[in-house]
Amino acid sequence: MPVDTTLPYDDQNIFAKILRGEIPNRTVYEDEWALAFHDINPQAPIHILVIPKGAYVSWDDFSAKASEAEIAGFIRAVGHVAREQGLVAPGYRLLANAGINSHQEVPHLHVHLFGGKALGPMLLR
Repeated sequence: MPVDTTLPYDDQNIFAKILRGEIPNRTVYEDEWALAFHDINPQAPIHILVIPKGAYVSWDDFSAKASEAEIAGFIRAVGHVAREQGLVAPGYRLLANAGINSHQEVPHLHVHLFGGKALGPMLLR
């Protein structure tokens, strides 16, 4: 069900539970600002989710409320994961859904990192 990102943060969402260690994941990277792990329903050979450790519903929420250190740390984590996965030279796609029209499904900011094959053009209907 798509998320209304104007609602307050729900600390019972699946990513909050992953951050608290209540739900296992296949971590590929973690630091003080972010956690990156394999998506349980991959849409490409490499499909990793990168989430900030702070309680942010969406990109808008994060960009408005996160500290400069949190923003820099999160963005650096995304780049670090892409480099560690060997995606820089062949290329990769980043996707961050925000809100109902984008079909965001979890009310915690997350970036999808796709790679491992030619992804083709992104087509919107």
